[in-house]
Amino acid sequence: MTIRSDRDHGQRYRPRMSCLKKVEATAVQMQDPSTGVKGANQKLNVTTIPHAITGQDIVAWITKNMNMDNDEAQAFGTMLVAFGYIYPLQDHKKLVLRPDGSLYRFQVTFPFCLDPHFWPVQKWKAEDTDYAIYLAKRNIRKKGVLDAYEQEEYNKLHKWMNHKWDFIVMQAKEQYHAGKARQKADRVVFDCQERAYWIVHRPPPQTHSAMDYGLDRHIDPNAEEKKTYDYYRRINIYTQQAIMRSRVKSSVSLGALVKYMTTFKNHDPFLVPCLPSNPWQTDDDSYWELNTPEVEIPTKMRVERWSFSFYELLNDPRGRADFKIFLKKEFSGENLAFWEAAEELKWGTAASMSEKAEQIFKTFLAPGAPRWINIDGRTMGLTVKGLEHPHRYVLDAAQTHIFMLMKKDTFYRYLKSPVYKEIQKKAISPAPHDFSEAQLQQNMRNRRPSINPIITWQKEQEEKAKAAAAAGPVDIKKLMASKLDRK
Repeated sequence: MTIRSDRDHGQRYRPRMSCLKKVEATAVQMQDPSTGVKGANQKLNVTTIPHAITGQDIVAWITKNMNMDNDEAQAFGTMLVAFGYIYPLQDHKKLVLRPDGSLYRFQVTFPFCLDPHFWPVQKWKAEDTDYAIYLAKRNIRKKGVLDAYEQEEYNKLHKWMNHKWDFIVMQAKEQYHAGKARQKADRVVFDCQERAYWIVHRPPPQTHSAMDYGLDRHIDPNAEEKKTYDYYRRINIYTQQAIMRSRVKSSVSLGALVKYMTTFKNHDPFLVPCLPSNPWQTDDDSYWELNTPEVEIPTKMRVERWSFSFYELLNDPRGRADFKIFLKKEFSGENLAFWEAAEELKWGTAASMSEKAEQIFKTFLAPGAPRWINIDGRTMGLTVKGLEHPHRYVLDAAQTHIFMLMKKDTFYRYLKSPVYKEIQKKAISPAPHDFSEAQLQQNMRNRRPSINPIITWQKEQEEKAKAAAAAGPVDIKKLMASKLDRK
């Protein structure tokens, strides 16, 4: 999520509430006794559940009343389940809508829909104390047998709230005994309701939360702003800049948009499925393994993307490595090395800025530098003068000059070179995976944690250090002296 400034007047300040109110109106309409989804008493194991509905009935109602096809209706129904307006009675962990005979239920029945206790619009905060009481109650009911992630959360809350754990256990016991006094059907329904609420607000690990609002804003941009002198001055400045801004013909802009969409259509995961499968849906990480930054043999789709633009080539670490091989054969590797050094200075730490700037000057810009770059005298003078007091963007002019040189000349020769044609031949085209429902369940059970990003960063730093040591000048005297010392 991008935060432009404190005065970002877009509709990004808690937009979820307006969306939830629209979803709430649909949920109320779906519970109408005459025109809503028809519910009936359904047997779940040996218990009769009142007002239960099936997934296929929900999809059929959405398709009929909202003019959607089956896929869109299923996606909208899944959103209703993810936000907690409908909860499953059988598979609690997967908050999705299955278009079959799976049983679901609204969080409230129609007579009480105007006072929904578990709906997100009520803004009932999911407090840790309430969650601890819920886990303690489930621990009593299950006799200590909780899910793995629930047991972990239970232990954490027990350690953190040890000072008031007696109160939490007492509340859990009271709620447990009050629940046992209910009829079995009502008890099962309330337990499913409560569990669905906590799965929405405290989802299992490595599961996306539909209630994630993102970062908090410093101000509410939808609030009325006082019409002061500064307010009108800012409006005038913005209007003047808008008038002076250059305009493009609609035909030109639409043509560019069509060209862009045509080029990137097969690479858009919303329009074309991922190959071999979408790891977020199948829990199979083959797609990620085939598209790691430093993979030895890339996929055909990835290699094809390099030819779209020079920026796409440089933005891909594997494409940049292949481009380096070509530049070595052309004896012009210093251009890309300077561009990478400028990027490292721009995005590096402030503490190492002076040291990196001095190293860049000695390597690329100083008279007689080992990897001297060829830029015009005016840009060279401005850059060298700016390096006396270095900052992050002191190399922008020289970096842009080198970027345009490589884009206009070297990039097109690379696309015609044997290096690119060879990587095109070696590139693989993975076959699509078609998993059954049982295989998807097995993939979910075999899910393993990903590599720690710190370890990945350390490996990248080690590889950069090795590459820098290999590219640097070799001191023959030190090398001979070390060999003599060994003897």
